[in-house]
Amino acid sequence: MTMYVGLIGAGNITDTHARAALAIPGVKLAAIFGDNAEKVQRLGKEYSAEPYTDFDRFLSHRPMTFVVIGSPSGVHAVQGIEAARCGLHVLTEKPIDISTRSTDELIRETDKAGLKLGVIYQDRFKPGIQFLKELYTSGKLGTPILAEARVKWYRPPEYYSESRWRGVRAVDGGGALMNQGIHTVDLLLWLLGGITAVQAQMKSALHKIESEDTLTALLEFANGTMGTFIATTSVYPGYPRRVELSGSEGTVILENDRVIQADLKTPLSEPLTAEEADKSPSASSPLISDIRGHKAVIEDFIRAIETGSSPACDGREGRRSVALVEAIYEAARTGKRVLTSNP
Repeated sequence: MTMYVGLIGAGNITDTHARAALAIPGVKLAAIFGDNAEKVQRLGKEYSAEPYTDFDRFLSHRPMTFVVIGSPSGVHAVQGIEAARCGLHVLTEKPIDISTRSTDELIRETDKAGLKLGVIYQDRFKPGIQFLKELYTSGKLGTPILAEARVKWYRPPEYYSESRWRGVRAVDGGGALMNQGIHTVDLLLWLLGGITAVQAQMKSALHKIESEDTLTALLEFANGTMGTFIATTSVYPGYPRRVELSGSEGTVILENDRVIQADLKTPLSEPLTAEEADKSPSASSPLISDIRGHKAVIEDFIRAIETGSSPACDGREGRRSVALVEAIYEAARTGKRVLTSNP
């Protein structure tokens, strides 16, 4: 069956969503909604989709099977709820929203309507990251001991000053952690499981924004792993994301979404390069978009619609990263060790 997709947002990420969707056989772009009429018209013409600046008219467009939300984070739930009430499945960019309260409302609405709800965490589909998860889940790392994650990126002042919503708590939900660091928060939860307690510090070190551009956190995992996490947009010139996992049987290092080092007591049966074939561009550049991960997410979401299965990252799974971010922000604001509700 043909899947008809509606795109919400009309920003840079919506262009990525469009290209990723059109790379899938049997998918057609039905309509595009955004506040900027010029951008919406341009995208509509480029991708042969009906352009809308009126959200209600957009949601009434038919045929349309599901929507992909790429608008500012703080309106994901509101727009997703309205789409669900119109009988449309909902796939939203990360984070699912900026609070667990609004996230829960979106989950309830899609559940009530019997519709699918998914969150775009494309990193889960990248070969290097899947290889890292396999090393951990297969026991090749042994008993987990330590996790280190660093998102040390750089954004120039105009990244925030020329945006209406970046770094604005009411719309962006936070700064470097909620926006740039959320992928790695999800990755740690997906790899290692729930986190029981956090401590944190944050500040705006370089940019004139109301949210943080620099944050450090200590993480206590339910499985006993100790963790450290850094998220920043203030470190010039910016460096690739790096994740290091250490267990009783060795250490594995992920950089640029590729496993660059695996020091294991029991060596791998095959060379590392045979397992690590992902050639993704550096995530440290905000100008480079790779549609492969987004394409995989949309394909997975379509399978969920067609088969009745759950998406790889459904609403409840997407909620976990928002709940953890809320706990980290609370710890940073209060200076206290905060217990979390992440199972």
